Amino acid sequence: MTTVQSADGTSISYSTTGRGPGLVLVDGALCSRSFGPMPKLADRLAPHFTVYTYDRRGRGESGDTPPYAVEREVEDLEAITAVAGGDVFLHGTSSGAVLALEAAKRIRAVAKLALYEPPLVVDGTKSPMPADYLPRLQQLVAEDRRGDAVKMFMRYVGTPAIFTAVMPATPVWGKLKAVAHTLPYDISMLRDYQRGTGFAPGAWAEVKVPALVASGGKSPAWMTNGNRALAGALPDAQYRTLAGQNHMVKAEAIAPVLTEFFTASH
Repeated sequence: MTTVQSADGTSISYSTTGRGPGLVLVDGALCSRSFGPMPKLADRLAPHFTVYTYDRRGRGESGDTPPYAVEREVEDLEAITAVAGGDVFLHGTSSGAVLALEAAKRIRAVAKLALYEPPLVVDGTKSPMPADYLPRLQQLVAEDRRGDAVKMFMRYVGTPAIFTAVMPATPVWGKLKAVAHTLPYDISMLRDYQRGTGFAPGAWAEVKVPALVASGGKSPAWMTNGNRALAGALPDAQYRTLAGQNHMVKAEAIAPVLTEFFTASH
């Protein structure tokens, strides 16, 4: 584990593996360098890239400096890309894909961008996020009701009730509760994109780098619609469907797609 200092002084921990062009992986909610899909994905990408995984602020071994703003997380990514040096590839999944999008607007070192299922609600196929959702989630965190905050988030993202019910009895539960205070970070980043109203004209015009937007063939219509709309709104993007996959995409399914995209001349 190595650390780099973000612009506001927050210490951000990261790891590297592999050899080749720099590729930074950006986690979604509740995940970190050691917990979630990125460790397995990093291993599969390592033969082709120098892969950087990192703990988003407030998670794992990274620090956290209030107040939260998405701009601070972009600065964290900027610090990681500076360590990588030169042109860097960026891949984000779920809310991490939205963070990667925001970073691609501002970080010139990003040469290509790959996004898997940023949770964007652009039409009526899913109800918009309730206006009071973020304040209620923040209140649970303020009261240190971490387990309730995780359950509230799981219900919102559609985790089957049986899994939510049994999760507190599993070893994973402690890891989820440990980063529950970061759930409002992800939700504050997402809420403007979960209103079911589509994108404002030119919303992503600043993301000029070649981009790949992918979703799973088993994912719900609202997710597919949002991702197709995003690919159409980006200046230079392609859309892919990964057959047989859902939001919990398997490393063996997405790694070849990412490798092909990032190594292709464009």
